Amino acid sequence: MNYQDTVNWMFKQLPMYQNQGKSAFKKNLTNAIHLAEHLKNPQQKFKSIHVAGTNGKGSCSHMLASVLQEAGYKVGLYTSPHLKDFRERIKINGQEVSKQFVIGFIKRNLSFFKINKLSFFEMTVGMAFDYFAKEKVDIAVIEVGLGGRLDSTNIITPELAVITNIGFDHMQFLGTTYESIAKEKAGIIKPNVPVVIGETQKETKGVFKQIAESNDAEIFFADREVKVSYESDLKGNYQQKNIKTVVKALHVLKEVLGYNISEAHIKTGLVKVVQNTGLKGRWQVLQIKPKIVCDTAHNKEGLSIIVQQLDEETYQDLHIVFGVVKDKDLETILPLLPKDAYYYFCKPNVPRGLEAHILEARFIEAGFKGQSYFSVSKAFKAALSEAKSEDFIYIGGSTFVVAEVV
Repeated sequence: MNYQDTVNWMFKQLPMYQNQGKSAFKKNLTNAIHLAEHLKNPQQKFKSIHVAGTNGKGSCSHMLASVLQEAGYKVGLYTSPHLKDFRERIKINGQEVSKQFVIGFIKRNLSFFKINKLSFFEMTVGMAFDYFAKEKVDIAVIEVGLGGRLDSTNIITPELAVITNIGFDHMQFLGTTYESIAKEKAGIIKPNVPVVIGETQKETKGVFKQIAESNDAEIFFADREVKVSYESDLKGNYQQKNIKTVVKALHVLKEVLGYNISEAHIKTGLVKVVQNTGLKGRWQVLQIKPKIVCDTAHNKEGLSIIVQQLDEETYQDLHIVFGVVKDKDLETILPLLPKDAYYYFCKPNVPRGLEAHILEARFIEAGFKGQSYFSVSKAFKAALSEAKSEDFIYIGGSTFVVAEVV
């Protein structure tokens, strides 16, 4: 199998959450543990930071990696989902894993994968851990895929755990209250491993404190402790919260765990996130006249901050290219979105994508203006042809919509 054949085979394995949704969710870590044993427990051969949370975990993971790179460490970075190419998920110092490693890893372990019916996500996590161990990284930043407690990444014992915040997303797996979702995310808290919580929320603070206490884990609330502001090349307003989370995590790495991280490393790392790690799709400005911005925000909390940021922009007319996945709770996001915009509805090109005409009908019924298009690219082209140079085009609603335009 060549690279494309290999990746296509992986995508066809037991349901992949980004394509199928709920049927892909595993109820235990048995497969992840079994695979790790088969690979001779690579996760025990490198140090790690584990990052969970409803929003901001991808940005925080990339920021942490960027600063650690500036501090001279060899840094593994595992994130999901990818936008363009599978290899974006697994990087060392910003360089994607080679096609040859992906092909070789699947080839070497193919019979094990088939016999044990491993999912796409389980295989990918195993691949990342195997790669980081073989390449002898100094530390790896590991982003949780979904939840925490039952996520395939949760077989590591990290140096530090980070939980950015708790919001309503993936409630069909994680529960329907902030407390129940917090319990799932807090599943990454390990005995005697310090944990940084990004945002103090009254519904979740007690949950985190109680679980940290029962694990003898020192707990820090970043928003209460970090008073200094930092610049970053990631320009979304929401990044200010992520920056505080990252800065506190770095202070813990330095002061509690003895890592060699200076203030200069932090400042430089935060303004070179895109250059150092290749992060895309976070309030990414694609063009200036008309101004075109895309962002992967896709739930109530994420989109509410995006709408605030749109309010701060100056433009004549607002055009929004918008698509979502089928399991998105539209009732929570419809009230947030601007009604004075014109919408170009589209279906992201994944099996989970919601049909554009269904999305259009829901929006029109709620008093919005817009039209549905056959694809993301057609919707984007229509917005471009309608927009004047003083207008603003926003593209979002789903990571998979953004993936088609960056």
